[in-house]
Amino acid sequence: MCACVCVLGHPGTCTRNFQWCQAEFKSNLKKKFQCVFEGIAKAGNPTLLNQIYTELYITERGTAEVNDEHEVRQIETASRKPDSLEAIIRQEDIFKASPGRDEPIRTVLTKGVAGIGKTVLTQKYTLDWAEDKANQDIQFIFPFTFRELNVLKEEKFSLVELVHHFFTETKEAGICSFEDFQVVFIFDGLDECRLPLDFHKTTILTDPRKSTSVDVLLINLIRGKLLPTARLWITTRPAAANQIPPQFLGKVTEVRGFTDPQKDEYFRKRFRDKKQISIIISHIKTSRSLHIMCHIPVFCWITATVLEDVLETKEGGQLPKTLTEMYIHFLVVQAKVKKVKYDGGAETDPHWSPESRKMIESLGKLAFDQLEKGNLIFYESDLTECGIDIRAASVYSGVFTQIFKEERGLYQEMVFCFIHLSVQEFLAALHVHLTFINSELNLLEEQQASQESETRESAEEHFYQSAVDKALQSPNGHLDLFLRFLLGLSLPTNQTLLRGLLTQTGGSSQTNQETVEYIKKKLSENLSAEKSINLFHCLNELNDCSLVEEIQQSLRSGSLSTDKLSPAQWSALVFILLSSEKDMDVFDLNKYSASEEALLRLLPVVKASNKALLSGCNLSERSCEALCSVFSSQSFSLGELDLSNNDLLDSGVRFLSAALQSPHCTLETLSLSW
Repeated sequence: MCACVCVLGHPGTCTRNFQWCQAEFKSNLKKKFQCVFEGIAKAGNPTLLNQIYTELYITERGTAEVNDEHEVRQIETASRKPDSLEAIIRQEDIFKASPGRDEPIRTVLTKGVAGIGKTVLTQKYTLDWAEDKANQDIQFIFPFTFRELNVLKEEKFSLVELVHHFFTETKEAGICSFEDFQVVFIFDGLDECRLPLDFHKTTILTDPRKSTSVDVLLINLIRGKLLPTARLWITTRPAAANQIPPQFLGKVTEVRGFTDPQKDEYFRKRFRDKKQISIIISHIKTSRSLHIMCHIPVFCWITATVLEDVLETKEGGQLPKTLTEMYIHFLVVQAKVKKVKYDGGAETDPHWSPESRKMIESLGKLAFDQLEKGNLIFYESDLTECGIDIRAASVYSGVFTQIFKEERGLYQEMVFCFIHLSVQEFLAALHVHLTFINSELNLLEEQQASQESETRESAEEHFYQSAVDKALQSPNGHLDLFLRFLLGLSLPTNQTLLRGLLTQTGGSSQTNQETVEYIKKKLSENLSAEKSINLFHCLNELNDCSLVEEIQQSLRSGSLSTDKLSPAQWSALVFILLSSEKDMDVFDLNKYSASEEALLRLLPVVKASNKALLSGCNLSERSCEALCSVFSSQSFSLGELDLSNNDLLDSGVRFLSAALQSPHCTLETLSLSW
């Protein structure tokens, strides 16, 4: 039926058409969303979403400010915040107004790092509605992804035609007007948008039947000029959060991933063997880096995939405890699946064939080239630039289904991506490592160092040290995780795990020790807390915990003397306090040193605490100035600050007064007396 037979609100035929259409529509949405393929679509056996779904930690955030820090940094920052501090929003209440707010919410923006569960969250919301479990005041939910909309960039539609294009049931029912419906539009993945969203120059459009470009439709929907009664839910990674002007957003929320109990719940749902569950949960808690990464649901899936395989094939063997080990095992598991599933081999056969080696090498090159450009989503033109034929890419996504995926919607153009940013970064590091080992070419340097007078060992030392330098130069830490993987791949034990893929090995205990010493030297410099923390994670990947263990021993014995700490040891103390499994509830500076130097060194710990006791610590206006930078930080979570019995002077108090105006400042109690 193509003819327009009704406009909402008309009785008789209209009601019957609407009821048929809604029932058919819900049925199709149920088929689409009731099953999920963890990690990626097409891979393995589908799992019922309702069976595997674990509630996510969602909080309300005041603004849609950009955060372009590396997303693992953002996860680490979030992991230090106690779960109970902020009100938790359930997915079915996403449009519910906050307490004390009367006006209804029209547009919600939900932020969250890659793999944190934003897409599954929108799928669960849609599925609950389709199964008549929630939000039955809504008559239609139209879920779109920006990946689907990108390929319609050159085409023209009216809003009604766009809905008909994606949701044919509405066209077949002859529904040509949505003004009187309670409608929710979901737009997933704003960070992947390749449409020109110009809110300043785009013309106003109010007629949902008038054809125009997709970007004009979107902008006018968001502005509220098109279908002002409709509700909109947009998801994005933090770096793209400012693409929509704040005046058009009624509410900004953030998906923080899994809390610690939710991580445990995920693994209990994923495994049936109670002994396995216990081993896996205990193991993750012993490795701080794994524990932090498990805030991300996709990383929980990767971890479960790896540990299940290791427990089944290496009875009593050592479980991977660093990120590099985890991702190497993940790659090996995928190679094994390819060998058995596609090549008809046995479990005991060598995993790597010349063909699969070539595939991984090509994917590694793609990963590195696109990482440098900041791309997570690749179209045919991106692949061509990297020398990958579109047909070859389809083969790769069909073989390494849990690493690289191809998507095809209602359109013909194919979209490719890695299942998670961390997988792309691991393969990028593997590519840089392989290139250096095989040809001594350092892809991280534009100008290659002269090799005439260099020994192999000194060339390797320079290679890893230049990688450390390049990562430290990045203002937002976009190479942090890449560096961890690259250094982890230098260990002979990790190269042994990749035997068959690596035709040559590199790195020696001497080279690794030189790299460790170089990192410790860097830790003695005046680095930001985030950069220092990543360097400690790098030392962990190199299996060197000496600095941290030294400070931990002093803390345990009560013999820590802050008067004698070197800059690197101060950094180690900050790392230990921020990595503690205990919530950063109360920080008392007097436990360490009642001095201004100690406060300046431990400022990152103050920023992560709920309550900071700095009374009688010989602080001056210099401390107030330093605290001001903390007040204006996006990750500020301090609720109570005691600065009594310090000589702050009027100038110090003026600094504090100005800092209290920051929109990020959550301080409720400030104690001052002198």
